[in-house]
Amino acid sequence: MSQIKSKLRVVVVEDSATVRENLIAILTAEPGIEVVGAAEDGKAAIELCLQMRPDVITMDMMLPMMSGLSATEYIMAHCPTPILVVSASINRGELFKIYEALAAGAVDVLEKPTGLEASGEWERRFVAMVKLVAKIRVITHPRARLTALAARKPAGAAPPAVPRQPLSSCSVVAIGASTGGPGAVLQILRSLPADFRLPILLVLHINEPFGTALADWLDAQTTRQVIHARDGMPVGAMTGRVVVAPGDRHMVVRQGHLLLNRDPERHSCRPSVDVLFESVAAEYGAAAAACLLTGMGRDGALGLLQIRRAGGITIAQDEATSVVYGMPREAMLLGAAADVLALGDIGPRIAALQRSDWRTLAGAAP
Repeated sequence: MSQIKSKLRVVVVEDSATVRENLIAILTAEPGIEVVGAAEDGKAAIELCLQMRPDVITMDMMLPMMSGLSATEYIMAHCPTPILVVSASINRGELFKIYEALAAGAVDVLEKPTGLEASGEWERRFVAMVKLVAKIRVITHPRARLTALAARKPAGAAPPAVPRQPLSSCSVVAIGASTGGPGAVLQILRSLPADFRLPILLVLHINEPFGTALADWLDAQTTRQVIHARDGMPVGAMTGRVVVAPGDRHMVVRQGHLLLNRDPERHSCRPSVDVLFESVAAEYGAAAAACLLTGMGRDGALGLLQIRRAGGITIAQDEATSVVYGMPREAMLLGAAADVLALGDIGPRIAALQRSDWRTLAGAAP
C-alpha cells in the first residue's frame, strides 16, 4: 500500500490583513502545502508555533505587540522552526532587525512583491523558498535566554586602538558564507582579539535589496571596523578591517587592489565566494587563508581548493554547527579544507594566523 505524503504545514505571520490573505491564497493554491495558522502579531505567532508545530513560518518583521525579531528570537530559543522572513523593510534600522533575525536563526529573507514583477513570478519564488526553507534542519539558538546585547559595541563608540606589531607571512583572510552566515560571521568577528591586524575579505550571500546595510550592521555589533568594498581599494591599507562585497558585484583582488565587477553569476551567485577565493589564490598563494562557512549549494568549494593547492590555509565549518551543511560539505568532499572546525573554534584558529606559529596551529598545507 502506498503511503500518503503529508502536506507541508505553514504558519503565516503578517499584520496587514490584505497581504496576509494574499500569502495564504498563494500557499493554499499549492497542492503540497497547508496553511495551519495565521497571526497578525509576534505574540500570536509564538502561540501558534507552540500549538501547531508547523514545518515552516513566514515572518514579517514590523508587527504590533511583539516584533518579528522578538518572535523569531523566542521561537528559535524555545521551539526551533524554519523561518522565512518576508519583509518590505529597506531602511537602515529595519534592515538591522532583519540581520538580527537571521543571526537569531531565521533561515532566509524574501522581499515582499513590489508590483513590478512579471505575472506569477513572485508567487513562484515565494512558494519555492517556503519549500526550500522547510527542508532546513534548524538548531536551537539560545539568544533569547542570554544577555547578548552586553557584547555589542555601544552606539558611537570608537574602535579600540590596535597596537602595531609585525604581521606573519599570512597576508589576508577570505571568508565566504551563505544561509546561516550572518550569525556565523558575527560570532567569528567577535572572537578575534583587538590586536588582530590581518585584512578580512567577506562574501556573504543575501537576497537583494537586503544586503545594503550588512557592513554597517556587522560594524555596529563588533569592535572591529567593517566596511563595504569600493572599487580600487588597496588591500594593504585595510589592516585589521573587514571588507564586505557589495550586493550584485563580484569582488576580486588584483595587483594588491580590490576590484568590483558584474561578470556572470557563478552558481547563481553574484557576489560569488569562488570568484573571490580564486583571485586570492592567484594573488597571495601560500600567504592566503580562507574559511568557508555554512551555506546552501557549492559556491566557494572550488575556490577553497585553489587556495589549498597554492599552499594557503583552508578551513571549513563542520556539519554540527552549520545551519546548512552544503558549501562546507562540498569543500570537504573535494579535499579543499585542511581543517574542518566547529564554529566556536574558527575564530581562535584565524586569530592564530598572525602569530609566528600560525602554520602549525592552522594545519599544514597539503
